[in-house]
Amino acid sequence: MANSDPVYLRVVEDIRRQIVDGTLPPGAPIPSRHQITRKYSVGETAARHALRVLAHEGLIVGRVGSGHRVREKPTLLPLYRSRLPDTLATLPSEIQGGGYRPTWSWRSELSEAPPEIAQRLRLGQGSQVTKVFHVVRGDGRPIQLATSYELLEFSQGQAPDEGTTERKSVLERLAISGTKITEISESVHIRVPQPTESDLLELPAGVQVMHVERTHWTGDRPVETSDIVIPGDRFRLVYGIPVQL
Repeated sequence: MANSDPVYLRVVEDIRRQIVDGTLPPGAPIPSRHQITRKYSVGETAARHALRVLAHEGLIVGRVGSGHRVREKPTLLPLYRSRLPDTLATLPSEIQGGGYRPTWSWRSELSEAPPEIAQRLRLGQGSQVTKVFHVVRGDGRPIQLATSYELLEFSQGQAPDEGTTERKSVLERLAISGTKITEISESVHIRVPQPTESDLLELPAGVQVMHVERTHWTGDRPVETSDIVIPGDRFRLVYGIPVQL
């Protein structure tokens, strides 16, 4: 490290290296602030800052009264994005396959489409949509958030509403009006969670989320779009691409 670097980075670099190379395996205790000050000849502030950085990187976790430990490496469950056409149906099937019991909670309301959503649905500024917010849990633990926006013509009379059972899929609800979904598009990116998302998903510090933008189309017309937030430390997305010869 260069001499101009803050002193706490020397501590961070050394402990990070030990975690990465396995010298400190998952579950191993991390030196306390007092031990760090003695071992690395740094002050209390530097020791505290180093532990904070390692926690924000998701490398260590702290518990009141028991200090910090190397974070356990979770087993990532697969989420098959092409096996079933409906996102909220796909996730619970995978949760059940992993031995979890899925539960849902959701609420719908009439809302003005945010600018990005209006653009995705090709609506004018200030247009009204039906907004539905879902929380999916496995054995009581939150595992997915989803906020969907649907054209009013397909959901009149369905908002405001709420429930704790699985809501009918987009395909089922639109089929009632004679609308057939012809394509489902998805765009996936990784990002830092918003504070509310971290709280709702009970995410440890340093964990990022997968953000899936999912849109249902009938011909060249978008009729519903969703923002789906999935913990990046618990799941991996698996896509199948059919090949037509």
